[in-house]
Amino acid sequence: MKVLKNRLFLLLLRLVVGGVFIWAAVTKIADPLSFAQDVRNYRLVGQSLSFVTAIILPWVELVAGIFLVIGIFPRSSALVISGLLVFFIILVAVTMLRGIDVECGCFGTFSRKADLGLILEDLLWLVMSLVLLFSPENDFCLLKKNS
Repeated sequence: MKVLKNRLFLLLLRLVVGGVFIWAAVTKIADPLSFAQDVRNYRLVGQSLSFVTAIILPWVELVAGIFLVIGIFPRSSALVISGLLVFFIILVAVTMLRGIDVECGCFGTFSRKADLGLILEDLLWLVMSLVLLFSPENDFCLLKKNS
């Protein structure tokens, strides 16, 4: 596919996907107690694990987003982001199937309801991150080699 080899398109994808993950991380880092409550609202983990998740997850998102934007191990960063998105999609789907009505917690106070629309949106982000993961082109990167 020609678009997978278009270096400017891939750079734009990296900036957009990485930027969204940076924004999401910063909003969670700014208010970890609120994010811990968002995690707890999914009713999958207890209070202690929700606090641990609220501390660690946003930093993983932030580092992966920054690395993707500036081109440090872009494929590895895309792999981490893809894995997070798969997890988020499954989490929202399971929560919906369980009949639990929650805010997603995705963007701190800018979060919205965890619903089918959110799953579809996350699927779109997943497709974009998978394009980056499987793209053979890695121009405009500080570090290209992925180990």
